[in-house]
Amino acid sequence: MAARMIESTDLLIVGCGPAGGVAAREAASRGMRVVVLEKDAVVGSKRVCAAGLRPGFCGEFDLPESLIHCTTPRLALFDPFGEEHAVRFGPGHTSTREELDGTIAARAVAAGAEIRTNALFRDLTVDGEEKLVEYADATRGDRRRIRARHVFLAAGSTAKLERLPHFAFSDWNAGLMTTLQQRWYLARPAVPIAYETLELHYYPARDGRLVVAWMFPKRDHLAIGLGITGKVPGADLRAELDAFADRTIRRLAPGIDARVKLEGHLLYGGMPRPNVGAEGVSIGGTAAGLVDATNGEGIYEAATSGRMLADIAWRYRGDASRASAAYASALHDRFYARLARRVKLIDFLGRRPERFRLLFRQFAAVPRFAELIANERFDRTWADRIFLYVQAARFGARSLLA
Repeated sequence: MAARMIESTDLLIVGCGPAGGVAAREAASRGMRVVVLEKDAVVGSKRVCAAGLRPGFCGEFDLPESLIHCTTPRLALFDPFGEEHAVRFGPGHTSTREELDGTIAARAVAAGAEIRTNALFRDLTVDGEEKLVEYADATRGDRRRIRARHVFLAAGSTAKLERLPHFAFSDWNAGLMTTLQQRWYLARPAVPIAYETLELHYYPARDGRLVVAWMFPKRDHLAIGLGITGKVPGADLRAELDAFADRTIRRLAPGIDARVKLEGHLLYGGMPRPNVGAEGVSIGGTAAGLVDATNGEGIYEAATSGRMLADIAWRYRGDASRASAAYASALHDRFYARLARRVKLIDFLGRRPERFRLLFRQFAAVPRFAELIANERFDRTWADRIFLYVQAARFGARSLLA
């Protein structure tokens, strides 16, 4: 009798970020029963993220252009020696995760998905084609269970997946990054160029580890943050960010009063998770390791993984195991080669700081090189690929002599 009382759904999603939200919206719009478990009380309210969006992101995922805070035609790369290298691109866009994730979630609800907030994922049991998910309902103060045909785990870098036998990945902790960000709400605008530029800074921390820092402009604030691979004591991380923010504000908003909000989180910057689909369980977004190690970008990859999952889950809705296997194969083909190369590239650059300067100078001198590296491989012609290989070989030869 208890078993009969357990509720059931076609697709159970853990996490309502871009991966989970897009999957929920597109699966529900196809008529699937969808339940989303979101640990926070408000979707997107605790996401520490610079929230840079690729050109055309809103159009590709059917989202309102009103999400865009600033249109940024300029990318400024700062090497470990403090030299700025400007590259024209895009243009890119900025938003906030509160607005982005919240809007996607609202679209998912409108399509028929059910989103349960304050729902903490606790356990997953797989028995053949049946998946049973247990979660804590923090609002009611009890534990609940739900049976699903297909489960999509998209809870970000903090997802506890190592206890699931198919998805254990011993190198996961090595790729985790400790991040901290300040939002500077200025009493008056910063210098104009601040609102036209995405800044990325690469330099050694006090303990020698590589820092990847950023300044992204928003409608009502500047997002200034940094990430360091591995665990960092809170006081050391705050001191590192304070020093970087002070340099940035003195350059972009000197003497302007501001209210500052501090927020921290874990991100991921290692190799993608080897296995992301088995027995009707799939993993997407940052939980799958779909993050560019060179710049922390992962929103596009996350949203795309959600779209792929919804499409494949619907196509193979009678066979969840086949769906998860097909999803894993498609995700590998789409993203893994590029993301693995980015991990190797940041490791190669980090060994000798001079290599950052060489690469960034080449980007500034040959903007097409920077543009083609950012593109997906299926967007490149054969001429593009030849040009890219020539430029990569040029950089490789010069960097080995540095």
